[in-house]
Amino acid sequence: MKFISWNVNGIRACVQKGFMDVFNELDADIFCIQESKMQAGQLELDMPGYHQYWNYAEKKGYSGTGIFTKKEPVSVSYGLGIEEHDKEGRVITLEFEEFYFITVYTPNSQSELARLDYRMRWEDAFLTYLKELEKKKPVIFCGDLNVAHKEIDLKNPKTNRKNAGFTDEERGKFTDLLNAGFIDTFRYFYPEKEGIYSWWSYRFSARKKNAGWRIDYFCVSESLQPRLKDAVIHTEIMGSDHCPVELDIE
Repeated sequence: MKFISWNVNGIRACVQKGFMDVFNELDADIFCIQESKMQAGQLELDMPGYHQYWNYAEKKGYSGTGIFTKKEPVSVSYGLGIEEHDKEGRVITLEFEEFYFITVYTPNSQSELARLDYRMRWEDAFLTYLKELEKKKPVIFCGDLNVAHKEIDLKNPKTNRKNAGFTDEERGKFTDLLNAGFIDTFRYFYPEKEGIYSWWSYRFSARKKNAGWRIDYFCVSESLQPRLKDAVIHTEIMGSDHCPVELDIE
């Protein structure tokens, strides 16, 4: 099975930059997007053979997630079931016979770390949510987690040490998540691989210089480890300030 996750930074803008060509070419069993930045009825995507599920933020033009799946899930749920966290359209969970599949757009801590305290509450709530699901069956989750875990995961670790996405607090929460029994699939296959990123600022010709960050992930329950086949970061695909990431499992 092939899974794709992509922060499209506005699906309507991304459609103008070839989103459907990428979607059709990758031909994933499940394709997830984050940061859709739209409301219901603003865009119709023609995806024959796929079931579409959307979670919109209350605030217009902000956040939002979507999942497109060939196989119809057993059940679908939106959010974490906690009002504080469920107004921004950040989580969709599909239940299948063998596993739960989640797409998530983790809140950004923002400049001056204005939202770091909120982010810490989110991290705890999200991990609790994952572990509750895992009591029933294994979990696969993916999306823009807004953290570069280790220095190898961004071009300029020294100068970004206290910036959103590379604070000790955020990195610590990701370590906690892995210690709780989840696998960062890209690092599972490529523990030492450098210079592979999934996001580049639109400023300072960052993508041209490959001054990027790896902040988009596929993580899975440790029980799924025998089924892992490969993890890919599609740095060649344009259309957003992020590129798609892929997980292949048996």
